[in-house]
Amino acid sequence: MTIHSDPSLSTLMSERRQLINLAYRLLGSLADAEDVVQETYARWYAMSPRQQEAIESPGAWLMRVASRVCLDLLGSARVRRESYVGEWIPEPLPDRTEWVSGRTADPADRVTLDESINMAFLVVLESMTPAERVVFVLHDVFRYPFAEVAEIVGRTPAACRQLASSARRRIRAAQAPSAPAAQRAGIVRNFKQAWEAKDIDALIGLLDPDATGIVDGGGLVSAMLRPVEGGERLARYAVDLLGRVPGLTLLERRVNGQPGLVAQRDGVTVVVIAFEIAGDRIKHLWGIRNPDKLGPWTTVDLA
Repeated sequence: MTIHSDPSLSTLMSERRQLINLAYRLLGSLADAEDVVQETYARWYAMSPRQQEAIESPGAWLMRVASRVCLDLLGSARVRRESYVGEWIPEPLPDRTEWVSGRTADPADRVTLDESINMAFLVVLESMTPAERVVFVLHDVFRYPFAEVAEIVGRTPAACRQLASSARRRIRAAQAPSAPAAQRAGIVRNFKQAWEAKDIDALIGLLDPDATGIVDGGGLVSAMLRPVEGGERLARYAVDLLGRVPGLTLLERRVNGQPGLVAQRDGVTVVVIAFEIAGDRIKHLWGIRNPDKLGPWTTVDLA
């Protein structure tokens, strides 16, 4: 096929992973991120060869267009989420070692699982305005200079500095003191064992007294519509849930690069659970039940 002789094609395609990484962090949805990348490439190929040749850096052009498409989507996402049934939680991602198991996903579609992708971080990003979120992710995560960020979001560099500063304050205010990775994994393992044993006292001991639990069912499956607040209430809710849904198998898995749990029934993933741990206690628990958000998990060999 003549398309392979196009010298810019390999360069363009090599940007795909970076675009997926950017769009997922901005939107919290892999499906939406993939749509953004598709739209970005469609806009490139809609241009004439002469227009394409006039672009000095195709990679920078693709990132700029993807950022703007995300900015537009974030505005409409707020409206969509106002009509969303129950709580909206970002889409959880499996560990990179499990990402392509059982499906022919392009490795370029994999999201790099660093600190800017853990669930607690994504939830804080959700609280930001669209402009704050885009400026912060482009500058603080992807290291774009403010002059370039300003051009992308249509603000002055000074305004972008203020937006980034405001975003950082939100991050700092929400950040829990970090525990070592091995300690976090141990706490999640202890939670799993206490949950399986239906040991309410042990669960209460692992949960912060002010712990919050949120479940996202999206109106497609049963889920609590409001957060469960307080460690004791959350422990009793978890035990009650296990009693009402027999045959659940709990598996320790990494969720967005952090220790988490996956619950399966008859070999099918029905909920993915992410945790935020402060010191030696669980501060937040996010359970994703919406089947539309479990796509990467349903084809993963989790056994």
